[in-house]
Amino acid sequence: MKIGEVASSAHCSVETVRFYEKQGLLPAPLRTAANYRSYTPLHVERLRFIRHCRVLNMTHGEIRQLLDLVEQPAADCGAVNHLLEDHITHVETRIAELIQLKGQLTELRRRCRREQRVDACGIVQGIAAMDTGPAPERHTHLG
Repeated sequence: MKIGEVASSAHCSVETVRFYEKQGLLPAPLRTAANYRSYTPLHVERLRFIRHCRVLNMTHGEIRQLLDLVEQPAADCGAVNHLLEDHITHVETRIAELIQLKGQLTELRRRCRREQRVDACGIVQGIAAMDTGPAPERHTHLG
């Protein structure tokens, strides 16, 4: 199967296939005599799995760990559970950050409820006057 076919079968782009190969998430395919990549149904299956993990907002590191565990089908799944628990914690942290962000945006929006000149806009003035300080240390997988 050529790269375009595997991309189509996995519902992604050719660039995505190449990217995951470079990241080491998708094993390099064999090459034909003409040096074309030759993919198998296992590549499609793995690509779909990776895409499903990305839909769950997993990082490449988390996906790599999960794929390593998947390659040990007879092993205990405790490590999979632990990985998912950690990911849930990261998601909860991100939700809290997004709720805080929504509050900040709502407060900014409250500052300007009517049309006026941009230089008198309460939103623009509020953004300019924000005291952001150094970036807070993040305790999520997003860094």
